[in-house]
Amino acid sequence: MPDDAAAARAAAEEESAFSHPPVDPDVTAAYGDHPDQVIDFYAPRPDPECSPLAPTSLAPLVAVLHGGAWRAHHDRRHVTPFADYLARRGFAVANIEYRRGGDPLIPEQGRAEAGGGEAVAVSPAGRWPDTFDDVATALDALPGLVREALPQADPRRTVLTGHSAGGHLALWAAARHVLPPDARWRTERPAPLRGVVALAPIADLAVAEKLNVCGNAALQLLGGEEQFTERQPYADPALLLPTGIATTLVQGRTDQVVPQVVAETYAEAAAKAGEVVGLTLLEDVGHFPLIDPAADACAVVAEEIAQLAW
Repeated sequence: MPDDAAAARAAAEEESAFSHPPVDPDVTAAYGDHPDQVIDFYAPRPDPECSPLAPTSLAPLVAVLHGGAWRAHHDRRHVTPFADYLARRGFAVANIEYRRGGDPLIPEQGRAEAGGGEAVAVSPAGRWPDTFDDVATALDALPGLVREALPQADPRRTVLTGHSAGGHLALWAAARHVLPPDARWRTERPAPLRGVVALAPIADLAVAEKLNVCGNAALQLLGGEEQFTERQPYADPALLLPTGIATTLVQGRTDQVVPQVVAETYAEAAAKAGEVVGLTLLEDVGHFPLIDPAADACAVVAEEIAQLAW
């Protein structure tokens, strides 16, 4: 496909994914004092034609970590249609917010879009260590919060999913028990998860940095060039293997935001570490259809989650 046609297709996919109106949650609970330290809960409302859930069954829980290059511009609202989509397939859903980099109203630097002459303002990616603090704290608090917010959910059957930067955070959260011994987020035992489904994840920070994924987002997440190498062992999922937790990566082959090679290098690192990681590659699919309820790729994602949850 010519570059201009590929760019037009990617733009159309993004427009479709962001065209759905936000869906309000059933309940919102705080896991901290900051306005971004909240979790939105969606009760299961299964459609009998697309959900194996029996009416009297407790629903598996899907914890969602949104993407957006760890930047403040994109918050959890953009994945609420995806959360609602999963709820309609019989899952209980926890849509987790976390602190991100910069202020969406006060851009702190500019970048030029590839092939274009205009500078596009972007805020820095992530906050060290706040972004990681929040994800760890939210997931530690999740079982207790969900029992109060959604008694029809079964936290013993939790699948963690995340898109793009959220896919990185999902893989990282599942690897906390193999963090370096001095890591503040390290746990003694593996997270009580049925598995992880990472969607177009920024799964290998070194490769993402070399490819300049999302405008140096991986570099910014760790605080810049001076801190990158020092902090990488605490933050890079590709260095935190094996986890022993069932993991599937779902990746579009025509993804122009997070290229396929990022997921592939993570899967290769997992294989070298003795871990089996599933890698589902979708033809003619870019970055955003994975979270777009109108796209066939979203149904594939729901099925991958169901394979682990049920």
